[in-house]
Amino acid sequence: MQITRASDYAVRVMIHLAGLPPGSRVRRSELSRATDVSGHFLSKVLQQLVRSRLLRSQRGSGGGFVLVGPASSVSLLDVVEAIEGPVRLNQCIEEGPSCERKSWCPAHQVWAEAQAAVVNVLGAASMASLALQAKSDSAALSRRHEKPIWISGVPKQSRGKRARRTHGR
Repeated sequence: MQITRASDYAVRVMIHLAGLPPGSRVRRSELSRATDVSGHFLSKVLQQLVRSRLLRSQRGSGGGFVLVGPASSVSLLDVVEAIEGPVRLNQCIEEGPSCERKSWCPAHQVWAEAQAAVVNVLGAASMASLALQAKSDSAALSRRHEKPIWISGVPKQSRGKRARRTHGR
């Protein structure tokens, strides 16, 4: 499972807007520069954020994009789901008769716990807290991508194979 570029870009936009004074309207061209996202692709992302009512757009000379509500009330989960739809690690997690095996499958409980963990972590990260972190850690820009972050619990052998495989791309 991997978050799409569209979700990554949406998160960039939302963090940028959350770091501005409340009610700040920003043009698409400025958002494109601030987030390192091409204007054409960014337009599609912004449309989805507007449709999901996370942003409001206004045309004209005073136009641009603005957060609909306080950044503290928008989570990383809200942004990802605005772009991707509901986060689901496996179809058996869905309510109702989504899988015939879920009542006895030994993996079902693991999927359910992993689903809950992802939702809890993404839901706990507000755009306001991420924007504050971005502002307070000005050194982060110079250290960006300095070294990879490994997920605990992934065997070292798997991590090494994955790293070697992706370096050639």
